[in-house]
Formats: sequence, structure tokens, C-alpha cells
Amino acid sequence: MYLLIPAAGMGKRMGSSRNKLLLELKGKPLLAWTLISADKAESIEWIGIMGQTYDFPTFEEIINQIKPCKPIKLIKGGDTRQESVYNGLQALPEKAEKVLIHDGARCLATPDLFNRCAEVLQECQGLIAAIPVKDTIKIVDSNLLITDTPTRDNLWAAQTPQGFDVKLLKECHDRGLKLGWQVTDDAALLEKCGFPVRIVSGEETNLKVTTPIDLTIAEFILNQRAII
Repeated sequence: MYLLIPAAGMGKRMGSSRNKLLLELKGKPLLAWTLISADKAESIEWIGIMGQTYDFPTFEEIINQIKPCKPIKLIKGGDTRQESVYNGLQALPEKAEKVLIHDGARCLATPDLFNRCAEVLQECQGLIAAIPVKDTIKIVDSNLLITDTPTRDNLWAAQTPQGFDVKLLKECHDRGLKLGWQVTDDAALLEKCGFPVRIVSGEETNLKVTTPIDLTIAEFILNQRAII
């Protein structure tokens, strides 16, 4: 299985002036924790990281420090996640038929989650890790007035990894580029093109580190894992 990691963003909501994946968690950059987990997943055989070229020297230092067992390729990212994934798809080895895409900021995903997604992907064209929504969700208008309260029964919070047939995802990206679609995850491209996307049960601890409080929560989770 091939894995692409978008890692070209900045940490604006984190209040950081640099790539938030370079911020440290228990003495290691966030990206290091993501790579360590992916490297331990038996199903993953190749990893591509899409980033800004000025971060490449630091990325290389991180890779040298963790000494992964699998090849890792650095790929020039874009101005958006969508552009970065597009670039990553073009850089995949020609023999790649299936690909997992995982946000580098979800640094707590376990090897088991990567393996489960890789296994299910052998039977479908597209999937996402997700968990059922616990909170009551409110739909509001531009004036912050509630317009609807959907039932939680059919609401799931999307995570990554997301997995796809490489040829199909490339076609959906090409169509999205031509039609000017702007999406926040790759599953949305398949949805817009009319292809089904399956849910794989995610992990409650697979949070996306976006704000300073998320770093605190992530450290607590890692400490608990160390105890167990």
C-alpha cells in the first residue's frame, strides 16, 4: 500500500509562523509521530510527503532521526491541500494501484488504523476513516440563527486515512481541476463525481492537531499509551 501525507500547510490556527508539523510533541515533531506510526504499519510499503521545498531540509532531518524501514519521498506541495494531493498522485510509482492519504497533523493514528483501511481498500474504490458524531449539531445561517437540527444517526466526523483507487482518484482530481471545484478532502471529489465512498471505523484518539489545546490533549493521549 502507498501512503501520501499532505504536509505543506502553515499553523495559522496554532498561532505559529511555520509549518505546524514541525512543532514538538513530547520531544519529537508532529510529523515524526505520524511517520513512526505509518512506518510500523505492515501494510504500508512506500510513503510520500508533500511539503513546501523550504521545509525539505527539516523533513530530511526528521526522517534521518527516526530511521524508517520504508522508502520516503519528498514531493513539492501546493498552495492548498487539494493541490498538494494532486501533486502527490503524479509522483506515485507507476505500479501504484491503491493509495492512502493521511493528514500529517493527525499524528496519533495507530498502525492498526492504517492496516484496517488498507485491508478494506482492497474491496472498494474509496473509503474514509470516520467516527459517529456525539454532539448535537446545529445548522445556522449567516446571522448565527439556527435553521435546523439534523439527527445524529447519519452523521459521522471524517478523519484520515482516506483511501482510493489511484486511477479513479486521478480522474476525479482532473475533473475537479477543470470544473474549479474546491474541496477539503479527497472523498468529496468522489462524491461530486457520483462514486460511493465507504466508512471505516476510525479512532476517538485520532484527533487533528490544529490549535494549542490539541497539543495538550495529544500529549495526554501519548502519555496514556505509554502507561498501557
